[in-house]
Amino acid sequence: MAEADPPQARLLVADDNKVNRLLLTRGLELQGHSVGCAENGRIALDMLRGEPFDLLLLDIEMPEMDGFQVLEELTADPKLRDLPVIVTSSLEGLDNIVRCIELGAEDYLPKPVNAVLLKARIGASLEKKRLRDQQKELVRRFATSEVAQDLEQSGFALGGRHVRGSVMFSDIRGFTALVESQPPEETIELLNAYYALMFDAINDHGGVVNQMIGDGLMAIFGAPLPMTDHGVAAVRAALEMVERVELLNSRRLAIDKPAIRIGVGIATGELVAGYTGTQKRATYTCIGDTVNLAARLEEHTKLAQRTILIDPATCAALGGRIPVDLLGAVALRGKALPVEVYAVAGRPAPCA
Repeated sequence: MAEADPPQARLLVADDNKVNRLLLTRGLELQGHSVGCAENGRIALDMLRGEPFDLLLLDIEMPEMDGFQVLEELTADPKLRDLPVIVTSSLEGLDNIVRCIELGAEDYLPKPVNAVLLKARIGASLEKKRLRDQQKELVRRFATSEVAQDLEQSGFALGGRHVRGSVMFSDIRGFTALVESQPPEETIELLNAYYALMFDAINDHGGVVNQMIGDGLMAIFGAPLPMTDHGVAAVRAALEMVERVELLNSRRLAIDKPAIRIGVGIATGELVAGYTGTQKRATYTCIGDTVNLAARLEEHTKLAQRTILIDPATCAALGGRIPVDLLGAVALRGKALPVEVYAVAGRPAPCA
């Protein structure tokens, strides 16, 4: 059986010896690859940061920046640290080989490089890269862009860390009665339209939707990526959500469908945020008293007959930039002591 050629790819050869570069480039191009060349490590890094490459063939002994320094730079760069690197060098010694592997190199081939072995190593490295790229694409498809970025930068690990952020809970009022009054297909169509509008409003203000349960959702502002003014961002997102629901209602009323209303609760404070579950199935979420308070505020919107309720910490974060009404101290379910509650979009009021 004939040996299969590795898939065509864009390769970069970094070697200060012109003859080595030319011979290696010619051999790789005969295999069907597109090849770029760099005469030292500094030029190689500039090329890698300026255009996409699938694999780097790296010499160690080069002027200006040697191969070890290039590997260190690649490891420190989130955009380049997954790039496959095959070291080709005449530098001898087990310590040098070990150092290259520890710095992230896929393989180490001594010069003069065996062409058959090199072809096999390139094929294996490109296949690994293809699988890693597929994995990243799956993460981007099924996770928010912020969570995907956090995974790329920090990696996956079960557990949490303490952060300060704002949590939002929202749901549709009277949803159960609405579901019972219409066919399931209409309910699914409504939820799809509703979530598309809500997700867009939340994402526009830097929030991350991390839970959907029926008609309810939970969003985090300030994690997994930190952000300034997360309290203000959460409230502005809630106001935009209300505006979008009103636009949705204008369309629903035009086709004789009942209008919907939402309730939103927002709380600001310390959170423990991270990945929970198992190594096979996990989700990004946050826990803590701030989360519980946001959920209770959303629940209280039904009794208070106000659309957006916030806690004192969120109100303080607004700094008077968004009008609020002070509703007073409220005994919320599950809270040992009454909580000062504010309603957004009323007359301006000082925050406690």
